Amino acid sequence: TQAGGRMWILGWLSMASLCLGAAWAVPAKDRRKAEKPKSDLALYENLDLDNYDLTLDNYGEILDLSNYEELYDYGDLAPKIEVGTVAPRPKDPEALPNLSATAETPKLQPPGTAGPIHPAPIPVQGEWLPSCLLCLCIGTSVYCDDADLEHIPALPPETTYLYARFNRIGAVRAGDFIGLKKLKRIDLSSNSISWADMDAFRLLPSLQELILPENRLTALPELPRSIVRLDARLNRIPSAGLRPEAFRDLKQLQFLHLSDNQLDFIPAPLPESLRSLHLQNNNIQTMHEDTFCDSQDHSQVRRALEDIRLDGNPINLSLFPDAYFCLPRLPTGRFS
Repeated sequence: TQAGGRMWILGWLSMASLCLGAAWAVPAKDRRKAEKPKSDLALYENLDLDNYDLTLDNYGEILDLSNYEELYDYGDLAPKIEVGTVAPRPKDPEALPNLSATAETPKLQPPGTAGPIHPAPIPVQGEWLPSCLLCLCIGTSVYCDDADLEHIPALPPETTYLYARFNRIGAVRAGDFIGLKKLKRIDLSSNSISWADMDAFRLLPSLQELILPENRLTALPELPRSIVRLDARLNRIPSAGLRPEAFRDLKQLQFLHLSDNQLDFIPAPLPESLRSLHLQNNNIQTMHEDTFCDSQDHSQVRRALEDIRLDGNPINLSLFPDAYFCLPRLPTGRFS
């Protein structure tokens, strides 16, 4: 009976081991599949997906773009400006090349015809070299700054703004701007201009700004009536270099800056449109009662002219109290 009991125990252990072996015989891959839904479910139970709605209103809250430009350096991707290829104006309209006579339209050959198709050559002439290869043309603006120029280059007929600063231009000729009806601004600062033809700017119907500081001018040319701003500071212009009543008929002139020249008197009469008059650092010693105001009309009020600079001149402004009664502000200068 004792031997029979041991046999029963051994048999029970054998059956138990067989059952355990069968359970562990399931592949690990299948065990992971069985366990995964529970772990995934526990993970997503902690997420609040009810309010996760990406709209234009909460876009900035979800995605932080405050340092977007710091993270990306676009220095190498800056747009490059291509130089234009606008040809200069011809000196003689009859000198225009007749392309219809010189260039033939190539004839297409039917399929199967031997021989390549060669386009007709385009004639090249020296006077038609693009002027914008010398300067930089962007739209209707021409930039010729610091280009070692000695004269005004030929400009495209649609030019609106010209910047030719920091060059060696010595003179402005009457034909330099001929035909440029849309030209609004000319900036010739910091050149060596010692003279300009009287008609160099007068025939420009759209010219509003003429910028000529830091040159060697001893006389001002005649200006068009469209001019709004004249800046001829830091030149050598004496009073004799101004035409009599040079600014009277310029009804749109608002800014007249002639400081650091050699003027002996204020260039009156001045148009009613004038807002700013800079004459500092000249040699002005006196003025008339009618320089700014009409001495016969004491009810006159000249509200536009609020900025008058006469400092740096030998004039004592306190000696001319009747010259300022129509002005909203007294001129800047010495009153003692």
